[in-house]
Amino acid sequence: MYDYPLLWEWLSFAIRWLHVITAIAWIGSSFYFIALDLGLVQRPGLPEGAYGEEWQVHGGGFYHIQKYLVAPPNMPEHLTWFKWESYATWLSGFALLWVVYYAGAELYLIDVNVLDVTAPVAIGISLASIVAGWIIYDLLCKSPIGKSTTGLMLVLFAVLVAMAWGYTQVFSGRAALLHLGAFTATIMTANVAMIIIPNQKVVVADLKAGRKPDPKYGRIAKQRSLHNNYLTLPVIFLMLSNHYPLAFATEWNWLIASLVFLMGVTIRHWFNTVHARKGKPHWTWAGTLALFIAIIWLSSLPRSGEVMEEASIAPVHQRFAANVHFEAVTDTVMGRCAMCHAAEPGWPGMSHAPKNIKLETPAEIARYARDIYIQAGRSHAMPPGNITFVEPEERALIVAWYESAIAGEAGQ
Repeated sequence: MYDYPLLWEWLSFAIRWLHVITAIAWIGSSFYFIALDLGLVQRPGLPEGAYGEEWQVHGGGFYHIQKYLVAPPNMPEHLTWFKWESYATWLSGFALLWVVYYAGAELYLIDVNVLDVTAPVAIGISLASIVAGWIIYDLLCKSPIGKSTTGLMLVLFAVLVAMAWGYTQVFSGRAALLHLGAFTATIMTANVAMIIIPNQKVVVADLKAGRKPDPKYGRIAKQRSLHNNYLTLPVIFLMLSNHYPLAFATEWNWLIASLVFLMGVTIRHWFNTVHARKGKPHWTWAGTLALFIAIIWLSSLPRSGEVMEEASIAPVHQRFAANVHFEAVTDTVMGRCAMCHAAEPGWPGMSHAPKNIKLETPAEIARYARDIYIQAGRSHAMPPGNITFVEPEERALIVAWYESAIAGEAGQ
């Protein structure tokens, strides 16, 4: 990771781009079919077994769509399966988790002030929690609790709140919210891969064999699809949260994440009700606004009783601290960057350091050597608009510092 920072940065960018593309495809098709399903109209003269139909216009043409609750009498010649959008989103997201949080565990995954563990231990906790999440969720759905839609949703919300709190006791705030998103997204994709698609394949197999499909498979798949419907928007928020310290770097980040799940319910309820032609429940927007105001308030609360110890320079970062250019680079960073990248930023209107990256001590500068190299050495991304007037010579010094430290280690 440290030896090839430019290649690694582009690899991360490429996977992130792929993840966004596949997520758009999955969420777009999911939201479309939810709206379609809720907008179906039952009319006389529908084919045998058809539940409802919908007429739509798009792109200069008209579409006539009919839905069968179980299956049509005969198997159509061409059947499109909507599954790879979900699979590709999860696979690209998991790859991004490896590239950013596992390969950079000391920087992004672990916070020694939260839990001082080694990178392999932190990665093991991450993987185990994601797998355990699906197992617990699936068992709950198949238990007697799963027979009550409302009861199951309340229990699942309690599980998500517990996981939100638990992650903040193990990982950095940034990684905690990201992992809660990965935990939830894994449940959603596993619903598709382990329940929805297999159940549909059972129906198709029965049709081909001339048997009447059991409607229970459709009911089970519909329940899981309903969960995915309400979980989508919170997952998007959690995936974006790593760019906003006000969400992840506060004492109440776990509660903020929990309230976001409620916002996902209120927003989706409005759209679901409208698509079902059952009115416009404007109270949901008032509820969403109230929840958002509560989140803003929580993010503004001061951290209580926090005592931060002076961080020592970790062995993995010693190469940068021992470099001949380190003292000069430290002076540059503290003079040009620390006014914003501080526990208490001096820039007007800024309450948290960007991405919660603090550069006030030599240990912090050594820790974030790669980011400094990419953001202020190899590119002019930082400071924004070169607001603190970093000189070309200072940027060149940052490049020389990082690359000579890497070369020195490689030559040992």
